[in-house]
Amino acid sequence: MTEAFDFIVIGGGTAGCVLAARLSENPHHSVLLLEAGPRSSSLWTKIPAGYFKTVFDPKIGWGYATEPEANLAGLAIHWPRGKLLGGTGAINGMVYVRGQPNDFDEWARQANTGWGYDDVLPYCRKSERNTVLNTPSHGATGPLTVAAYPDTHPLCEAFLAAAVKTGIPRNPDYNGADQFGARYYQITVKNGLRADTLAAFLGQALQRSNLSLRCAATVTRIVIEGTRAVAVQYRQNGRDHRIKVNAEVVFAAGAVN
Repeated sequence: MTEAFDFIVIGGGTAGCVLAARLSENPHHSVLLLEAGPRSSSLWTKIPAGYFKTVFDPKIGWGYATEPEANLAGLAIHWPRGKLLGGTGAINGMVYVRGQPNDFDEWARQANTGWGYDDVLPYCRKSERNTVLNTPSHGATGPLTVAAYPDTHPLCEAFLAAAVKTGIPRNPDYNGADQFGARYYQITVKNGLRADTLAAFLGQALQRSNLSLRCAATVTRIVIEGTRAVAVQYRQNGRDHRIKVNAEVVFAAGAVN
């Protein structure tokens, strides 16, 4: 075991891209990012319309499905999870949804200090470059572009009108103080292309000499000595590798994995 890094980030998905980029901002840190899938060069992962193709592509997805649902006549539902650099954010529908503020506050009430909505909002603002909304809930100078859905449609307008008639208001910002209501999606698209965290955070960071990337590298084990992670084992091209870690292992293998 001759190779060593200060930080090893497991998983080059939505979170891993951000974490590897942020950690490597310090030139004194050596950072290794490990991703189980490939680094895709396909145009379909770049253009928004490619979603309809990528989300079902077994070459860049884990191929997960739910258990058959009795309430859906035994149907098993496809559950897309990206297996490529950029993770699910590189294949999904680009819809930008932060979550309900009350959910964050509930986490804080359950002794998860620092996870209340007021705690996480500054980080949401810092990451975001919202091209439409200029409110206390949104940022305008971050790397992640959030834009308005570019099209309207008569059926969508009829749906929104029906919602209002039934007492569900049109919500100008479901990523603001309250998610209740109906509106068109906010999406992560920039200049007509997918603006995932790979493009927004990791792209330029990969030019740093202290950040290394290895794709098609499936982590098989985190080596623990006492109470501390000291190494990571992974398999790449049929060979096993073991890398020493000096500071921390950052486990960001996805919400499902």
